[in-house]
Order: sequence, then C-alpha cells, then structure tokens
Amino acid sequence: MSGGVPHRSSRVRQIVRGPRPESVPALVARACALVGLLDVAGGVFPRFRHSRMHTFAEVLPGSFGPFAAALSLSAGVLLLLLAHGLRRGKRRAWRAAVVLLPAGAVAQFVYRHSVVGALISVALLVPLLLHREQFAALPDPRSRWRALANFVLMGAGSLGLGLVIVSVHPNRLIGDPSLADRITHVLYGLFGFEGPVDYQGNTSWTVAFSLGALGWITAVTTIYLAFRPEHPAARLTEDDEVRLRALLDKHGRRDSLGHFALRRDKAVVFSPSGKAAVTYRVVSGVMLASGDPIGDVEAWPGAIERFMDEAKAHSWTPAVMGCSETGGEVWTRETGLDALELGDEAVVDVADFSLAGRAMRNVRQMVKRIERAGYETRVRRVRDLGEAELERVRRASEDWRGTDTERGFSMALGRVGDPSDGDCLIATAHKADEVPGEYGDLKAILHFVPWGPDGASLDLMRRDRSADPGMNELLIVAALQAAPKFGIARVSLNFAMFRSALARGEKIGAGPVLRAWRGLLVFLSRWFQIESLYKFNAKFQPRWEPRFVVYRASGDLPRIGFAAMQAEGFVNLALPLPRFLRRRSAVARVCAHTVAERDVRAA
Repeated sequence: MSGGVPHRSSRVRQIVRGPRPESVPALVARACALVGLLDVAGGVFPRFRHSRMHTFAEVLPGSFGPFAAALSLSAGVLLLLLAHGLRRGKRRAWRAAVVLLPAGAVAQFVYRHSVVGALISVALLVPLLLHREQFAALPDPRSRWRALANFVLMGAGSLGLGLVIVSVHPNRLIGDPSLADRITHVLYGLFGFEGPVDYQGNTSWTVAFSLGALGWITAVTTIYLAFRPEHPAARLTEDDEVRLRALLDKHGRRDSLGHFALRRDKAVVFSPSGKAAVTYRVVSGVMLASGDPIGDVEAWPGAIERFMDEAKAHSWTPAVMGCSETGGEVWTRETGLDALELGDEAVVDVADFSLAGRAMRNVRQMVKRIERAGYETRVRRVRDLGEAELERVRRASEDWRGTDTERGFSMALGRVGDPSDGDCLIATAHKADEVPGEYGDLKAILHFVPWGPDGASLDLMRRDRSADPGMNELLIVAALQAAPKFGIARVSLNFAMFRSALARGEKIGAGPVLRAWRGLLVFLSRWFQIESLYKFNAKFQPRWEPRFVVYRASGDLPRIGFAAMQAEGFVNLALPLPRFLRRRSAVARVCAHTVAERDVRAA
C-alpha cells in the first residue's frame, strides 16, 4: 500500500453484497444434521416409525437390528454433534465422519441386509472424500472446562430427551406413573439400571436401551473432552510485548485503543516486515480483534493478511471491534469484509476544556459540592506511586469492582499498577476520615493508559460504594485540568455504543422507526449501560469519533455480538473463581512479573 490510505469523503458504511454461495462443508453439515434429526425422531417417536416417513427413516445410519431405537438415537445425537465441526471444516470432524459413515454402511448391510441404507452412508461419504482439502481447519483453543460444560449440557439434554422417550408410549404404560417416577426412571436408565416405570411387551427393552445409549454418549463425550490434550489460548509472550511496545512508541499516537493491545490475554500476528501487528482473542470460534492494527499504516495490509490466514487455518470467524474510520477503510479494502458503524468514542481536547459556561453548569456544581465535602484529588504517573500505595490501589480496584468478572476487552488493559506500565496515569480521590477505612483515605480511582506521547485513554473507573456520588466526574475533571503538566493534549473517555441513534432519536422530528430503535436501546440500557454511558460522556462536551465493527457476513453478526459480549465480560460461560482466590492469583501475577523485571534489569 505504497500510496497510503486513500481519502474518501463519506464514512465507512455497510456494504450490501449478494448472498454468498454455500460451501461444501456447510452443505455436508446440513446433511449430517438432517440425518441426525431423522435418526433421533425414528428412535424416539413410535408413531414416526409407522408414518409415511418410515420407509426413508428406516434405512438411515443407525436404524437397524433389534436395538433399532437405541442405535438410531445414538447415531442421530453423534451426527448432530459432528455437524458443527463439519460446517467449520474441522479436520478432526472430517476424520470422525469418514470412520463413522462406513461403519454405519457395514452395519446396515450386516444387520438389515439393506443396500439402500448402505448407499445413504456412501452418498454422504463421497463429498467428504472428494472435497477433503476443504476440511483442513486446525483445532480451537480448549481446556478441561469443556468437559464439564459438555457433561452439564449433555446431561440436561439427555434428561429432557429421556423424559420424552419415557412418555411417548402412553398405550404401553402399566399404571399411571407420576412425573417424579418418570424422572427417576430416566436417571436410573441413564446409568443402565431399571427404574420404577413398567411397560407392556418389548417396550421396556426399547426404552431401557434408548436411555442407556443417551447415558453412554454423555459419558464417552465427557471422558474424551476431559482426557484429550489441551490447546490453551495463545497469550502475549515477553518478546511479543517488547515488539508491540516498540511499535507503540513510534506509531501509538494514531489510535487511542493502541495501548490496549498489550493485554496479556491476547495473541498477536505481525506483518512480514514486523512493522505492523494485529492483536486478537479467540472467543467461541470468533477471531476477535479490537481497534486498528498497531504500527506503520503502510504495513497494515501485511498484518491483516496474516490475521486472515490464521482465521482461515482454524476456520475461525474473523471480526474487528471498534476500529476507526481509517482502520475500517483498510480492513474492508484488503479483505472484502463489510463494516458497520457501531458507536462513537468521546474525545476531549484538553486545550478546549473548561468548566465555565452554561453547558458545564451541572458538572461544575457537582465538582464544587464534592470538594466542599472534603475530598481532594491527586493525578500522578504509576511510576511515581510508592509500592505501599500502589498495592492499596490494586486491592481497592479489585474489591470495588461491581461484577464477579473483570469487564473490558477493546478498551480495557486488564491490570493496574504493573511495573511495565509506568507511563499510565492514575487519578485518585481522597477524604480524610476520622476512622480510616481498609484503604486509608482512598475513595475512588481512575486509570488512564498512554495514547502516544501526548494523549491518554480512560481504562477503568472504580470507587468506594460508600463515597459520595460524583467521584467519576470529579476525577475526570481533575485529570483534564492536570493533563497539561504531563504533556497530554487529548483524553479519550468511554465508548458510547449506538450514540448517534440515541442522539437523533430524542430530537424533534425523529421518525417512528428511529424512535422505536432508540426505545429499544433505552430498554437494553437497564443491563448494558448504553444510554447512561452516552449521557455521562456528553457532560464533558467531547468530540465524537466513530468506531466500526468489521465482519464477514450479516449472518455472522449475532455470533460476533455474542463473542464480543463474552470478551467484554457481559456474558460469562465459565465458572468464576471465588473473589479471594482471584485476588490472590492477581497479586501473585503482579509479584511474579515484578521479580522477573528486576532480574532482567539486574542482568
């Protein structure tokens, strides 16, 4: 990109493309899912086997022999589990299907002498073999938690499906068993024991084998996930962090989110020249980058190409959250992806900031009221804090967090007071109490990361819940007023999602669609602070810089949105550690990093 980024008069906006042709892996996955659903139906519902679909369902893989119901159910569930991996082109799913389908064909011929049943398996096997090069995706990052999640989900699914199996034979039931008896029968059956529900004829064997098959599948898949090798998510190495810091020293002024690339739970790909990089995290199969690429804009295409190659190798869904207009231009041009405006970032120019004027009246009155209540503020670099005070700040930041999990990904560093972050800015509020609290006179904390040599970007806001309201406003004003002595000319505040829709929707003349969209955003603000963040940022009269989401297809947006919510900490699918263990582990990480840094300096 020798000519740099071309100028366009209009913003990046969503590009409307025609429907993309469905890939072979997706078609094969749909076929597997359809066969799986029909197998499950054929094994569970007795009427299904006597319907017009009987002729077709009878010859599907897994529907043969004296154990027809159980084998049909097992094959159906396994094919459904396999379909997702096939859709993503996973190599291991392909290998499993290549083994499973011939086995089903042999079983069809041996037990039922069914040529048609064998041909169905072969028909599904043929495209797998002909297009094997499209099933080359590498494994995803994974851990032992997947086994626990599988046990819980499969156990719940088996219990629900088991209740259906027990209840779909009303004419064969002996007596009138209660719901508790049916649940007990399912639980016994999953472990291979006979329960309290009785049936006439061979139905008892059909139900017993079906429940046993569900229990067997749950056990086998859980054991497999528990004992297979772990593939932990990639993390920044020390060398990666050194290289990223070097790029930020040269080009960090370009993007206010640049310093957040130094989160240590992100991975990184560099351009071939090493002059640019893209950091990312993989969440639920989505390769999620944030902000613009780091480094020289001329080298961005090389880093983006490496990012897309990595996504293709693992069959991850590529996405970028919160890139700037320039970043959106480059991403869409180099990859053919689409871009959609996500919201606006509030940026305050320090030279233009003042508490004077009618527009700042509320903020001015709030700050003066808090100052009269005896609060004082201090704004310092992290390296200027003593170790004892820095430790109090760390512990207070952890304890004052309002949620069990740390929130933030695209605009959060995920740590406070690390020795390598000496250039970060900390604004603290203090009040001399008659009885000092656990953290002395400390009442609130704001943490800013560098935005090049002359900027700062807000990282986190924490306050003591017993402190007076308005601590965040007080500390933002204090940071803006103290910024010139640190050489800071601009400060980035919070990101306001869908800010333009909220702003336009409340104006006179807004149409019904826009008002309805704003009403939905206001409703969602009860959980996601959409409107409150916008109004909080607007108090400081910032300029608004648009931010975009880059995605491959409109159908990926729900998945990307869910992955972003997981990354930002709004949705947590893993079991969180107890608070005292989180604090201990966080302190241990900081101490270990401190010791390592001292060793490096000594060497």
